[in-house]
Amino acid sequence: MAAMEAVATAPAVLKRQVFSMTDIMSSAKRSALMSRIRATDTTPERYIRVLLEAASLEFDQHARDLPGRPDFVFREQQTAVFIDGDFWHGWRFPLWRHRLSDKWREKISKNRERDVRNHRTLRRRGWTVVRIWEHQVEANPLGCIERIALALEWKSFDAAAVETAYAALPPLKRRNRLPKP
Repeated sequence: MAAMEAVATAPAVLKRQVFSMTDIMSSAKRSALMSRIRATDTTPERYIRVLLEAASLEFDQHARDLPGRPDFVFREQQTAVFIDGDFWHGWRFPLWRHRLSDKWREKISKNRERDVRNHRTLRRRGWTVVRIWEHQVEANPLGCIERIALALEWKSFDAAAVETAYAALPPLKRRNRLPKP
């Protein structure tokens, strides 16, 4: 029991050191590395774009006039599609947030708050919002297209053309970059 009390009363710094990952890079090296990560035109976005183009759909990309700059915008149907990175947008964040330093925990928390705010703003303006996670594109790109089709209320589209385009794409590599819970 004494051990449990000691853990409960230990300073937050000590608790954090036990569970957080230590960064083996200097701040400058980490900053340089992170600056090379794409914010737009990521591999999952490119996959979805090729499949949407195969379906002969008209869309805009990264519309600056809409909150959150949706990755794909279907103006006639007032539908915005976001392809979110699992790490940067915090998929299942509560399960692995404790493994991050305070800096990264705060960064991803703010990203998630901003995502919710942008989603609500778009919905209030009458837009349909589709949020697709990176791991969903990696696991089932055609299923992601079907979700978009459902949101757009497509009556018909050339599924064969989409499947042909998908077959021509190189395989997506499944990357497990999230810290283990």
